Amino acid sequence: MSDLENAKIALKGHTIALCKGDKILTSDKKGITPMVEFIDSGINLKGYSVADLIVGKAVAMLYVKAEIVAVYAKTISKSAIQVLKNNHISFYYDILTDKIINRKGNDLCPMEKVVLDIDNVDTAYHLIKSKLNELKHNK
Repeated sequence: MSDLENAKIALKGHTIALCKGDKILTSDKKGITPMVEFIDSGINLKGYSVADLIVGKAVAMLYVKAEIVAVYAKTISKSAIQVLKNNHISFYYDILTDKIINRKGNDLCPMEKVVLDIDNVDTAYHLIKSKLNELKHNK
């Protein structure tokens, strides 16, 4: 079985699952937080495959930064597909959407907003982290 298939199986009951060989990482946290935490933890994610519930441009850029090789998304945005294609990351999905909406359902996801016009993954990473901190402190 491939790493991506194993990640997809490991996704059940979680929000994200990463797999490489016999290593499986999962998280139950929502949104982009798990991927930021995986990157910040210092774990070398190069070569991992990811299964995720929702993939927008912001998290796709984090996948590029982490050197992920394959992605499965239950729901993916068109802008995320473009990021993955541009960086030669294979992907599969169940549902394609024009954009990722915020949790209230009334606007674009705040993480998507911060990377809307950004193409550099390091810039995107710093903007995403800043936005996460801002949202955490505004709760």
